[in-house]
Amino acid sequence: MLDAGRYKANFTRGGLMVPESRIVADLLLAGADANGWRQAIEVDNVLAKRSVSTAATKATLIRGRLKTLPPALWGVIRDGSRPAATHAVLAGVINYSPLFGDFLDLVVRDLYRRFEPVLKPQHWDAYVEDCQGRDAAIPTWAPATELSLRRRVFSMMAEAGYLNGGRRHELTSLQISPEVISALKDAGQHYALRCIQVGSPEETR
Repeated sequence: MLDAGRYKANFTRGGLMVPESRIVADLLLAGADANGWRQAIEVDNVLAKRSVSTAATKATLIRGRLKTLPPALWGVIRDGSRPAATHAVLAGVINYSPLFGDFLDLVVRDLYRRFEPVLKPQHWDAYVEDCQGRDAAIPTWAPATELSLRRRVFSMMAEAGYLNGGRRHELTSLQISPEVISALKDAGQHYALRCIQVGSPEETR
């Protein structure tokens, strides 16, 4: 993490990382202790990273995200379909990174409601400026960090299904997997639930 306060630049080191999240979810479900975690990540290299430091960094980030979720979603991430696992991981990213979650909730939701067809870089840039006005703890990030954040956001949104994946970043409707919606409701995770549904057909009518 690069800063304090609500808005943290804590997703520059990785996107959704669904395959890796499946592995980390398995470790969480197995109740791996510190030694078991170290053995799996650093010795056995279950994430198949080129260095121990990279593996440890990715694993710690993913674990932080998944620990914000109810254990029911760990099972969805480990065993569910690719769309369901992706949506569950997305909910964890939203919880862990309100900078991303609030962008969906405040900016992307409005674009859907106004039937705007394209997500533009300016939407993210204006949002960051607004965040700096709302949170005195947020720093003025270096241009390279701001660019990395924007690229990660657009990439995660495309992987989740909010964007069509083309170069124009066209918005598409997105139906979140029912098991993810149910688990978030049961856990009372209203913030993640609200953010994740911004592109659902029910929301965009």
